[in-house]
Amino acid sequence: MSYFDAASSAPLHPVARQALLASLDEGWADPSRLYREGRRARLLLDAAREAAAEAVGCRPDELAFTSSGTRAVHDGIAGALAGRRRVGRHLIVSAVEHSSVLHSAELFEVTEVPVSRTGAVSPQSYVDALRPDTALACLQSANHEVGTVQPVAEVAAVCRQAGVPLLVDAAQSLGWGPVEGEWSLLTASAHKWGGPSGVGLLAVRKGVRFSPQGPVDERESGRAPGFENLPAVVAAAASLRAVRAEAAQEAVRLRELTARIRARVPRLVPDVDVVGDPEKRLPGIVTFSCLYVDGETLLHELDREGFSVSSGSSCTSSTLTPSHVLKAMGVLSEGNVRVSLPFGAVSEEVDRFLEVLPGAVAAVREKLGAPMPSAAVREDSLVVDALGKRCPIPVIELAKVIGDVPVGGTVRVLSDDEAARLDIPAWCEMREQEYVGEEPADPGSAYVVRRIS
Repeated sequence: MSYFDAASSAPLHPVARQALLASLDEGWADPSRLYREGRRARLLLDAAREAAAEAVGCRPDELAFTSSGTRAVHDGIAGALAGRRRVGRHLIVSAVEHSSVLHSAELFEVTEVPVSRTGAVSPQSYVDALRPDTALACLQSANHEVGTVQPVAEVAAVCRQAGVPLLVDAAQSLGWGPVEGEWSLLTASAHKWGGPSGVGLLAVRKGVRFSPQGPVDERESGRAPGFENLPAVVAAAASLRAVRAEAAQEAVRLRELTARIRARVPRLVPDVDVVGDPEKRLPGIVTFSCLYVDGETLLHELDREGFSVSSGSSCTSSTLTPSHVLKAMGVLSEGNVRVSLPFGAVSEEVDRFLEVLPGAVAAVREKLGAPMPSAAVREDSLVVDALGKRCPIPVIELAKVIGDVPVGGTVRVLSDDEAARLDIPAWCEMREQEYVGEEPADPGSAYVVRRIS
């Protein structure tokens, strides 16, 4: 089985396993106690904090260990906003942040900064979003779905000039290197770099106004209540140091492998859109979307062939809505596949994936078929009734009938699937047709496409 979903959770690094087992024997006592076993546990905790702080690029007393990366994000945002409550409750986030950031932002007054089709923010957008009552800005160091690296240093400079702290979610990138720029707060999650799950990092620079929320606890400077999971903390810090030592060499190797996927997938599979920045991206992530394909079915096909990948397609989500990242980028969401290679992924596995992928996509397209659309000719226009049908079916039906209208004629696709709002415009761009717009219909919406070629 080839595991290609490291962006969700990386396999446990051998160093993490060794450190975890060793500290289970040595680090079981309360590190706040003064007797021998407690002192031994305190030495392990302090050493882990120093190693993690060195990797982050902060002082050890600025870093706290939390119970997860999500907990670090929630506590970081709440504490920073509480510390600056006299300034206001306005928060700036990018539209492609991790859901943990966006869920935290829902509790406050928030401005979402848009992104380009590659998934990157513009520093000027943060300038435009700043207000006198802006208490905090948030920006991920790199995107978790498409791998695009964000201009953190430039945004940090903008925020610093305005006197607004910047919280950086570094979960995806910290294993590859420190975050550049003068950020104020930083969060990360150990299982993203090969550490154990259940360990997060929260770094708060000295001088940043921060007021921990919830009941006061004496541990972790009051920022992370509860007894430290010392064996997991030690394993997280040890694995972070280990992957950093390997990062430069491994980055070169994985970039070659993901570049191979980016270049060959469009040649091997028709009607594919490779998304994300082709240059400013994390080494191991590549994402593409396939027209006329159901994402969940494609994942099952690849799983049967021995490949574990993930998807941002709406059909793989419990909410039945497209990935907010792909939606913000304005790219195709149907048939979406994210390949995120772990440390140690080999060339032969990638080559076999490229051999299997065309057949898997073709099998899904054959299973879905192209249902005969219910169409009514109205002069030079055509109405396609796709109500009650999930994407990619509305797009398939559009593709089947676009040739039945003359150049300059229109097709109105009736659909009540929210994914159609994203996928029909994306299909138009890929097929060089004109997307006229969306009109209200009862039920659903009518998506109007004009044939221009």
